[in-house]
Amino acid sequence: MTQDSGQEPKKPIWRRSLFWGMPIAGVAGVFVAGIIFWGGFNTAMEATNTKEFCISCHEMRDFVYEEYKGTIHDVNRSGVGAKCSDCHVPKAWTPKIIRKIKASKEVWGKITGKISTEEKFEHHRLQLAMNEWERMKATDSIECRNCHDFESMMPEFQAPRARQQHLNAMKTGQTCIDCHKGIAHSDLRDRADEEYLETLEAPNPNFVREVPQAYLDSLARVETQEAEAAAAAKAEQDAQREAVQAQIAAAVEAAREEERALAAGNTTATTGNAEGGTVAAGIDWSAIPSADLTLFYPGQASFEWVQNGKQHGGARPLTKGGDKCTTCHAKELDMIGNKIVKGGGGKNEDVEPTPIPGKRGLIGATVQAAHDADNLYVRLQWPDAPHAPAPFVDGGKMDPDNQIKVAMMITGTGIEMGEQVGCWASCHADNTFMPFDPGADAIAANADVAGQLEASTTITKYLSESRTKIEVKGRRGKAQGGWDKLKPAEEIEQYLKDGTYLDLLRVYADGSASNGYLLDRRVENGGEIAGEANLSGGMWTVVFSRPLAGAEGDVALEAGKTYTVGFAIHDDFAAARFHHVTLDTTLALDDENATINVTGQ
Repeated sequence: MTQDSGQEPKKPIWRRSLFWGMPIAGVAGVFVAGIIFWGGFNTAMEATNTKEFCISCHEMRDFVYEEYKGTIHDVNRSGVGAKCSDCHVPKAWTPKIIRKIKASKEVWGKITGKISTEEKFEHHRLQLAMNEWERMKATDSIECRNCHDFESMMPEFQAPRARQQHLNAMKTGQTCIDCHKGIAHSDLRDRADEEYLETLEAPNPNFVREVPQAYLDSLARVETQEAEAAAAAKAEQDAQREAVQAQIAAAVEAAREEERALAAGNTTATTGNAEGGTVAAGIDWSAIPSADLTLFYPGQASFEWVQNGKQHGGARPLTKGGDKCTTCHAKELDMIGNKIVKGGGGKNEDVEPTPIPGKRGLIGATVQAAHDADNLYVRLQWPDAPHAPAPFVDGGKMDPDNQIKVAMMITGTGIEMGEQVGCWASCHADNTFMPFDPGADAIAANADVAGQLEASTTITKYLSESRTKIEVKGRRGKAQGGWDKLKPAEEIEQYLKDGTYLDLLRVYADGSASNGYLLDRRVENGGEIAGEANLSGGMWTVVFSRPLAGAEGDVALEAGKTYTVGFAIHDDFAAARFHHVTLDTTLALDDENATINVTGQ
């Protein structure tokens, strides 16, 4: 084609228009420039996600990074560590850009020196932590769940309490940050306002998720394994107990033979014998089923302590969710008792400030219960232990007249969380030897209350119902408890008539016994009870009985009802709070579903 044809020659392909008149060369240039810009931008942004960038500021390097080093997110058995951005920067693009924009405020803080010293950092630290708690709460802890998926959390590899809490979280809509604060840095939860935490940690219905079948299958497997292990352990314990009983029976028979041989006539009274003695002479204990009891050392863990989220991580499930103590702790009492008795335990390691060296953290006991038409009979057995002197008492024995004391408490009606906590409802932070024990001077200074309580130097256990106010949180330095906030005597009397008390039965080492109740104080009301105690073959046996119907201050035991009970053993000449206790335990007449089945004879 020639120029004379009147047609313009074709333009080179790179100059032909494409997309709104832009030449291909221009489009290609923009595309390449975009790739370069994107690559540079993304490279720069990812560089800000590295640990090296994060700790390039001395505020991070010298303060929080030092706390992070050595934690489970830094070094662990898998060798997979989590760097700063894994927890603090979202993975998704849009949330990541938003987070980076918000981080510009932190740059301004760096420029102005807002947290340039450790003192300044600590001053603002709680607010910084709260910002992260709120961000993670809003996203259902997505950064946590990028690595930790509920569907991959197999109960077979979790502690009993952890598996229960994770199951609760899925069902109620709780998220990781509700419980797992202070994992890589200092836990500031105890510095936050309680009302703020209540709101922040409340379950979110939007976070409720279906429990994975794999989780349920794993839970069934581990519970089966634990049941088989428990059955084997029980069989071994039963065999050991039977061997001890045989030794005891042989010793008793030998003593009787000696008496007959000597024709001694009258013998010196003893504290009873292992087969029930005179208290339960008509009971065939070999025909009565036994239940295993685990009594652990509680230290200074009071009723206020278990309700305070800053002190006890399970406060919300207890006070808001209605869980019992055993829901979380039934399978870990050995760990709890052995930790507390050595001076540990609790979120602030303050549950036992005065440990007794050598004291055992756990007592494994067996209990049997029977009844006839009129009376309840209980037999408790447990192994003796070597003496561990209390270093804060002259002679090392807090109660030198009683090597052991046994108490059984039966929960009455109308007691706050009575069925959840049992006898723990009577253990307060201002009882004797507890953190807020008022002392003799303060008691004497409050003559009216002291007179009504018949107290001079000590405050015994009591129920919250008997007080006008109980300080649980201890805000602004207030003493926990409410020993001096006593209600009028006529209100206390009405509680007694209504059955709002803890029935208290006690047996001492010499076989003496007392019957009473706990309400505004510990009262021994002379109710009918018989008891005996015996130490033979290294095994303590305590037997006691009381009428089923009882009298004032006694919880009447009736067929068809289930009762919450608790046991306490003061062993090794202990007194006050230095005892071992059970968690909530059920008791019922002729009911195999109860922990303690009171069998008819």
